[in-house]
Amino acid sequence: MGAGKTTIGRLIAKQLGMVFYDSDHEIERKTGVKIPLIFELEGEAGFRKRETAIIEELCQLKNIVMATGGGAVLMPENRELLKNNGKVVYLRANVHDLWLRTRNDKTRPLLQGGNIRQKLEQLYIERDPIYTALADCIVDTGAQSAHDITNYIEQLLQNDYTQDDAYENIKP
Repeated sequence: MGAGKTTIGRLIAKQLGMVFYDSDHEIERKTGVKIPLIFELEGEAGFRKRETAIIEELCQLKNIVMATGGGAVLMPENRELLKNNGKVVYLRANVHDLWLRTRNDKTRPLLQGGNIRQKLEQLYIERDPIYTALADCIVDTGAQSAHDITNYIEQLLQNDYTQDDAYENIKP
């Protein structure tokens, strides 16, 4: 949450002449309700089922850029779908930057109530190893502009870069 998936995804899609999809936006479009309401009515488990169905649907499309919700990788089937249907770019941000970007956002169900920074730290601890293992490349999204990050990712994709190329951390 707050790493820049939607912003960067839109820019990359535009630069590459592809169509951009955000899995969270697609869930809202299909259900006609906002994600916080889905969480309220169905819980996180119900939301994750809907998320998997949307990701599976989007993975059938060609020439797209997809941004998933931050927790999509928690489901093994989502990891498998993403890994087998394209390149996975992990936009990594430190907890402080994530906190700055999300601290006033009331639309993120997992960050409501309590200490937001502490929740972000816990999510980072839980998810970073999963993101790292899944990613074809890792791009730190610190002080760089969205356009610089986008240009860098475009270069990586054009060069068919993979994590196996023995470069653990990419910085534009």
